[in-house]
Amino acid sequence: MSERPPGPTPDGEERPAVEGAVCPTPLPHHERIMLGHGGGGRLTAELIREVFLPALDNEVLQRGEDAAVLELTGSLTAGERLAVTTDAHIVRPLFFPGGDIGRLAVCGTVNDLAVMGAVPLWLTASFIIEEGLETALLLRVAEAMRTAAAEAGVTVVAGDTKVAERGQVDGLYISTSGVGRIPTGRNPSGSGIRPGDVVLVSGPLGDHGIAVLAARGELAFETTIRSDVAPVNGLVEALYDAGVTVHAMRDPTRGGLAATLNELATRSRVAVVLQEGSIPVRPEVEAACELLGFDPLQVANEGRLVAFVPDGQAKAALTALRAHPLGPGAVVVGRVEADPAGRVLLETSIGGTRIVDVPAGELLPRIC
Repeated sequence: MSERPPGPTPDGEERPAVEGAVCPTPLPHHERIMLGHGGGGRLTAELIREVFLPALDNEVLQRGEDAAVLELTGSLTAGERLAVTTDAHIVRPLFFPGGDIGRLAVCGTVNDLAVMGAVPLWLTASFIIEEGLETALLLRVAEAMRTAAAEAGVTVVAGDTKVAERGQVDGLYISTSGVGRIPTGRNPSGSGIRPGDVVLVSGPLGDHGIAVLAARGELAFETTIRSDVAPVNGLVEALYDAGVTVHAMRDPTRGGLAATLNELATRSRVAVVLQEGSIPVRPEVEAACELLGFDPLQVANEGRLVAFVPDGQAKAALTALRAHPLGPGAVVVGRVEADPAGRVLLETSIGGTRIVDVPAGELLPRIC
């Protein structure tokens, strides 16, 4: 209400109009997010009841406590440990071919747990929402999170909602944390790579970054590429079920394979040598990178696994990965040598060798 109309008071006295008076009780709002949805009152309760609970409903959330009280099934046995991670997710646009910010938030956290050898169990999610965001869009995001969580076999057990004023968030940000159990005998580590290991990737590189860039439409650039965003914990379990010794694993997100391998080469004090002809990149991604001046090795991925295993177990590892729905394109892309320590090298198809460095800056802002 912008002003209060004149009229009698309950006592029968005439009431003058008051310009600028605002109704102290918020009117019902269902189509768009209002600041009141983050105020902790009636609108917040409605948002939880009408958006998040229907999408993410489970026994723990229904309790409505300030913290989730959980029981670790079977409890921890001797030698087992817990893995804990947290991440924030911002992407523009919120929906892109192959995924959206909700699916990205779940898969990103699940994957960070999985590459440490953990079996992901629980997630929490915090939503920072811009005032005016369509409620229907938020519900789509929540439902996408439910689908991704079901794929990964995890449960969202706690959450929080804040609403920021228009122009301060650009739609929606999601922060997630995750907890997983590391079974006995699993100890992949960024410092555990050894000379003689081989480097495997589970599929083509660069799909996510190019799909998000194309979805923005800023460069009049079109492609049929879809993001690879997916939970990789099934791939990890396939390796362990096959009895493969895994020295290190990563999901090559920001900075792509180049940033991931440089980090691991530095931490393990080894050299990683790639074979250019073995690196899987879709022709459409290759063409887009050539057009835009990108190196496919530096473009982000959100559903790919990089694993370091002993050379003698490479065949078993590839067989296990290729048998999984997310891994038919798994290949060996390189090997580990002792020197030059801390370097990533690429043996080119014309017989030369070049250094693979980390990106100098952010190639694609707001993509994960």
